[in-house]
Order: sequence, then C-alpha cells, then structure tokens
Amino acid sequence: MNTIHVDVVSAEESIFSGEARFVALPGEAGELGIYPRHTPLITRIKPGSVRIEMADGKEEFVFVAGGILEVQPDCVTVLSDTAVRGKDLDEEKANEARLAAEEALKNAKSDIDIAKIQSEIAIMAAEIAAARKFRQKR
Repeated sequence: MNTIHVDVVSAEESIFSGEARFVALPGEAGELGIYPRHTPLITRIKPGSVRIEMADGKEEFVFVAGGILEVQPDCVTVLSDTAVRGKDLDEEKANEARLAAEEALKNAKSDIDIAKIQSEIAIMAAEIAAARKFRQKR
C-alpha cells in the first residue's frame, strides 16, 4: 500500500507524525488533496481542518490556525503557530473567544488593530467549524 509520511507541528509540539494514504487541508487558493508521490510544493494554508486518512483507514483531524505546507513525494509537513487535535477542540471556548474579539472590534481605533481582530475572528470561526465537523464524524 502506498503511504506518505505526515508531520503536523505547532510552535509548541508535534501534533501528529505517521503514515497516511491521503491528506486534505485548506490551501490559500482552495482545498488541497495530497496522495503519495505528490509533486513537490510549498504554500501557505488557511485556518481550518487538516484531515489525515491513515494507513489503517482511520481518520485523524487537526485544526490549524493557518501556516505553511511543504510537500515532497514521500513526506508532508504542516507547520502552524497553533495546531489542536480534533479531540481537544473546545467549541464553547472558541465561541467565547470569537465573541470577545467581536466586542474588541467595536473599540478598535487603527486599521492595524481592526485587521488583527478580523484575523482572530476568522481563526475562531474556522476553529468552531472544525470542532463541529469533528463532532459530526464521531
């Protein structure tokens, strides 16, 4: 069976390392699907779910708050400042953070502050969506 080695790494720890048959994740220009022997590429990724179909057929989900993807024919590396295993996602906590960011947006003074807060809101919305998707798969 053809597999590809996958590493998902956050700033703090290695979140996933193992063999997979397929990886899907949110690229900047749309959803990316990666199989073994994929053409090499480096690209940025958007906040969202990384879905890893492991060699035994089980699926692993990881939420990433954006980052960088490197693909080699035999290895996929996902680098993200923030990555959370699907089972560790807390939809309620993410929703509270989103609401706090929306409140902060009302008081933002500069364009830079507004852009930062809008980015945080987008990340929290993606985390909430990932938590719901993970819960539906269970």
